[in-house]
Amino acid sequence: MPLNTTALVIFVILFALVTFIGFFAGRWRRGNLDLLHEWGLGGRRFGTVVTWFLIGGDLYTAYTFIAVPALLFGAGAIGFFAVPYTVMIYPFLYLIFPRLWSVCHKHGYVTSADFVRGRYGNRWLALAIALTGIVATMPYIALQLVGMQVVIGAMGIETSGFFGDLPLIIAFVILAAFTYSSGLRAPAMIAVVKDMLIYITVFAAIIAVPVHMGGFGPMFAAIPKAKLLLAAPPAGSWGSFSAYATLALGSACALFLYPHSITGILSSSSGRVVRRNAALLPAYSLMLGLLALVGFMAIAIGVATMPQFAPGFKAYSNNFSVPALFMAMFPDWFVGVAFAAIAIGALVPAAIMSIATANTYTRNVYREFINPNCTDLQESQMAKIVSLVIKAGALVFIFFVPLQYALWLQLLGGVWIIQTVPSVIIGLYTRFFHGWALFFGWLAGFGIGTWMVLLNNYAPVYPLKILGTTFPCYIALAMLVLNIAVATVLSLVFNAVVPDKSHDMTQAADYA
Repeated sequence: MPLNTTALVIFVILFALVTFIGFFAGRWRRGNLDLLHEWGLGGRRFGTVVTWFLIGGDLYTAYTFIAVPALLFGAGAIGFFAVPYTVMIYPFLYLIFPRLWSVCHKHGYVTSADFVRGRYGNRWLALAIALTGIVATMPYIALQLVGMQVVIGAMGIETSGFFGDLPLIIAFVILAAFTYSSGLRAPAMIAVVKDMLIYITVFAAIIAVPVHMGGFGPMFAAIPKAKLLLAAPPAGSWGSFSAYATLALGSACALFLYPHSITGILSSSSGRVVRRNAALLPAYSLMLGLLALVGFMAIAIGVATMPQFAPGFKAYSNNFSVPALFMAMFPDWFVGVAFAAIAIGALVPAAIMSIATANTYTRNVYREFINPNCTDLQESQMAKIVSLVIKAGALVFIFFVPLQYALWLQLLGGVWIIQTVPSVIIGLYTRFFHGWALFFGWLAGFGIGTWMVLLNNYAPVYPLKILGTTFPCYIALAMLVLNIAVATVLSLVFNAVVPDKSHDMTQAADYA
């Protein structure tokens, strides 16, 4: 594709702006960045507004910006499950996570595995929770590069070979530098710019495309009906209906358990801030619903049949639908703004994810098993180094491993991270479960869930047979039920033989 100089110039200017903000952030709300909670949680001082931008920037990523419309563009209505699940998560956030914030603040916990270690006194269960968070998050970081790679290619820059990889390398070197120097304060400040750009971009599309087509009626009329509605289930099966429902519910249960989500919550200044954000964050669900419609808009205006975009669709498949729509509908300068929004939308979550996984490794692997007597300075330095290694690993992964593997691992990530629900979420309300019972429940859900995904050719929905009826179900949700069942049965046995409730370092007042 020819080089789009105007879009490239706007893109570079906005990228330079957020780079400056990233380095400046270390001076904002100054704290001792040689302490892990200052570097990795922003000193737990973020108020309602900053937390809103931080969590929103954390959850609504560049990959979301590209993948959700691409899923509707390619698969149709089933891809819309991403919208109801982001509606369901906020009651969970309001009811549950202020309790987690409270107990973590009381005991100085930085990660969910810290809480599990204190709640159950079982270092191996805490290690399982920590490693689950790390392996589930790693492919997420790599996939942020996909959105950036697509928009770089759409501006006419070659994305193959060393010189094609150079823009991504430069972007992630900058990311590594300001994350190392400023910690969580950097993505918190950049998230403000990122979210403003994305809102401007999405609302522009929502206005421009219907106006171009004569209204929403003609726009939806141009979309095949098979794309607009879920397919009717065949006889003896719940079909796409149960697949849609379980994907939404399972994804809602999993989202706030990822280390980067927990990091955003624990960086808040109070549990009240968490509750306020549970009320305010649905604004992002509105944005996501509008963003999902962009995939239908790309179908309606026929970008896939426009010859000028054929090279992009050949290189990036359905992921190219969003860039193609903006290039078809908007002037070059606004294309630069939209593409910068996507690229900056990769930097913010990638920074938070790398910080969160570094916090987890440092607290729950390095300090627990390798160097129990490390100083606060050694702990923070280790976290900074690990954050660099994680970013480098994501680059290596995306350059040398086929993209499909990253997508498969990301699907597995949802199956894995949901297995922490009994230890982290249920553990906030009851001490019925035995630590070792939770470990074996986690092992059953993690192991059998992974096997089912592999057996199912990496498809996330498995056709369960229940009383003669086929019930297509999100594997993660089915394995969570298995996990809880195993943990419940074993807890009854273990509590009778070798009770471990005396290992609990928390008290009821800690959760208030």
